[in-house]
Amino acid sequence: MGVRKFEDMQAWQAARELVQQVYALTKDGPLSRDFGLRDQLQRAAVSVMANIAEGFDCDSHAEFARFLGIARRSAVEVQSLLYAALDTGCISAETFETVYGQAGKTKALIGAFKKSLASRR
Repeated sequence: MGVRKFEDMQAWQAARELVQQVYALTKDGPLSRDFGLRDQLQRAAVSVMANIAEGFDCDSHAEFARFLGIARRSAVEVQSLLYAALDTGCISAETFETVYGQAGKTKALIGAFKKSLASRR
């Protein structure tokens, strides 16, 4: 059947899960009180999801690929910020691994979709 809307994309679905995980870990505890780190982490996660959706509505594969690149870099930003949260004691190693893994899965799905776009040119 294929992808008819952005919500059908596995990469967007994984990004949505990433957002849910980030918001859950920033809701309570030390990270909820570190406003700068919390807000940046939330913005980066939402950026992944938003850029996939925004790119889906582009007029060309090249423009869509550009948005996917931004989304992928935002996923990397989430991963980097998770190190800051871990190193400052805001999250546990177990939480780090879970959310870092979801960001990695999302990044991989975005990369695979971007690669498939390039092959369609």
